[in-house]
Amino acid sequence: MSTLTKVLIVLLTLSSIFLCGIVVTYVASAVDYREKLESQQSRYQAAERRADSADKNYNVLKDETVKVKLDLNNKIASLQERINGLQADLKKAEIDRDDARRKEDSWEAAAKDFSKTVQMNDQLRATAEAELKQVKADLIKEQSEHQETTDALMTKMAVIDDLEARTKRLVEEKTELQSKLNDVLQQYGKITASAEPVTPMKSLAQVAPGVKNIDLQGIVTDVEPQERLAEISIGQAEGVKKGMRFHVIRADKYICDIVILDVMAEKSTGWLEMLQAGLQNQPRVDDSVRTNL
Repeated sequence: MSTLTKVLIVLLTLSSIFLCGIVVTYVASAVDYREKLESQQSRYQAAERRADSADKNYNVLKDETVKVKLDLNNKIASLQERINGLQADLKKAEIDRDDARRKEDSWEAAAKDFSKTVQMNDQLRATAEAELKQVKADLIKEQSEHQETTDALMTKMAVIDDLEARTKRLVEEKTELQSKLNDVLQQYGKITASAEPVTPMKSLAQVAPGVKNIDLQGIVTDVEPQERLAEISIGQAEGVKKGMRFHVIRADKYICDIVILDVMAEKSTGWLEMLQAGLQNQPRVDDSVRTNL
């Protein structure tokens, strides 16, 4: 066998070995590519399934998003309306607050004025009460003095009446004695001269002269039993004078007397005298008063 043949055989052997390696490599690579292709197809199919699922989920989420967006828009509109209403209420509340503050300021000013008025009224009332107490005290003092004067006058009048009675008795005794003396002296043709007083006697006290001839009539308009004072409906215009005595009559029943102390144009005030026991015998408003019984 020639060298060339040997070389060709060697080359053919090497080529065969090389081709076998290439075939083995190709077969191995083809199997690997097939597995990869199947894996890629599986992945692609899974990706397509996931894409379909994602599309479905996207559509669902899109619908839900649209629905939520509509709900949110409705809620936003409702909240906006509520906000507008609250703003209107807030504005009204601010106006009411301002009005309330103005009213409060006005009330505070009125309260201050009222407090000042109350204080002034309290001062005036205290002054009036003090003056009233003083007037009552003066009136009580005057009434006491008047009562003392009346009692003293009544005592003096009683003494005068007693003296007048004694004087009358003495005059009667004197007249009787003079008559007897004249009877005795007439036997001898003589007569006694009538004695005349050096100073004419005058009445020491007269109570309301000429009142009975006036015949004034009226009614009781006010009575103060504690102060023993009464007011009648007639005064200076009807001829009432200080010191006059009026008789209080109720249904033809004598109640008491009123001695006039103060006379005004249309009314008079007097002191109650000759009061009787019993509430039914006390003078009342609308009782008749007259100067003559």
